[in-house]
Amino acid sequence: MQLATFQAVIEEGSFDAAARAMHVTPSAVSQRIKALEQDVGQVLVRRAKPCEPTEAGRALVRFAGQVSLLEREALAAARGGLAGERVRVSVVVNADSLHTWFLPALTRLPHLAFDLHQDDQEYTADLLRAGTVMAAVTSQHVAVQGCRVERLGAMRYLAVAAPSLDHDFATTPVILLNRKDELQHQFLSRVSRRKLDPPVHYIPAAAAFVDAVRLGLGWALVPERIARDDIAAGRVVDLTPGRHLDVPLYWQCWRIESDVLADLTTAVKEVAAEALRG
Repeated sequence: MQLATFQAVIEEGSFDAAARAMHVTPSAVSQRIKALEQDVGQVLVRRAKPCEPTEAGRALVRFAGQVSLLEREALAAARGGLAGERVRVSVVVNADSLHTWFLPALTRLPHLAFDLHQDDQEYTADLLRAGTVMAAVTSQHVAVQGCRVERLGAMRYLAVAAPSLDHDFATTPVILLNRKDELQHQFLSRVSRRKLDPPVHYIPAAAAFVDAVRLGLGWALVPERIARDDIAAGRVVDLTPGRHLDVPLYWQCWRIESDVLADLTTAVKEVAAEALRG
């Protein structure tokens, strides 16, 4: 019970929210956490807004999540099913996958509930490593400790801009999703073979990002499945015909015998096979 309470505090972000989720009083939550910290001999929860695990607590986050998942699956099997209760699965996905192909995989799993996180594909594995999520779509092909990894395919990007935009890679503004987004500059280095430093716009939402390109705010790499439709409709032009950037994507999840994770993995791989390049 102490471990489950610790997990609830970290997931919900506060002692009060954890108490509501567990249908107990905040005092009971506080007592359980104090007892767990006394057993371990270290502070496990940083009492902040939101609550966060300390360095010692991070070592317990993944273990607590795995125990909780396996316990719920075992109880469901003993009862002959979940009886309407959905197991919650936490997954981190990069913005472009979330915007283009990933969500249809979740519709194949109506018996689950999802807690989705978003981060750049170069960083999604960090949340898996920290135990914050159970699975990740990532560009990291080396398995995180305690996880399994499978290749999903490659997401292809095309460099596009509005037809009205006067384009010069050295001076035309480039649009980035956030300060972790390095795709555009990787592409610039390949195309120009020199270091360029154009003006930058940051648009931190995938749909708005594409709209900004269509409106002529700047140029950017856009997922091929969106770019092809926009090019055909005349909303954007391909700035480098015949050139593209392929980003390999991988699926990493906890290496435990879980039917929930097995079902999720199957659904993600099936949809990825249809949406991504081999």
